[in-house]
Amino acid sequence: MSVPVNPNPKGALKSILSYQWIVMNISFFLFLAFLAILYIANGHLTDKTIRKINTTQRELKELQFEYKTVKSDLMRRTRAIEIQNAVAPYGLIVAKEMPMRLVLEKKLNNTKNNAQ
Repeated sequence: MSVPVNPNPKGALKSILSYQWIVMNISFFLFLAFLAILYIANGHLTDKTIRKINTTQRELKELQFEYKTVKSDLMRRTRAIEIQNAVAPYGLIVAKEMPMRLVLEKKLNNTKNNAQ
């Protein structure tokens, strides 16, 4: 079997790209155009998402720095000597002796006996 060879390649191309062939395949061309639009939209959406992620990461780093600063400041302020210095202007001082223990049981017993 021999394959017939067309001596005029321009004529073959012209017959393939005829008006009728284009009209018959218009739905396929529209489908390709739709896919191209989806591809471009997906690229824009991806870029927007990446920008949002970068912004959020930057904000997270700033908040982490702020958290560490506040935490270290709080640890410094809660030391005993810092608390003593903070309440000294109000006349409060740390007691040098142990606190006295009040016994309430005797007081309660005395009130019960007085009531009877």
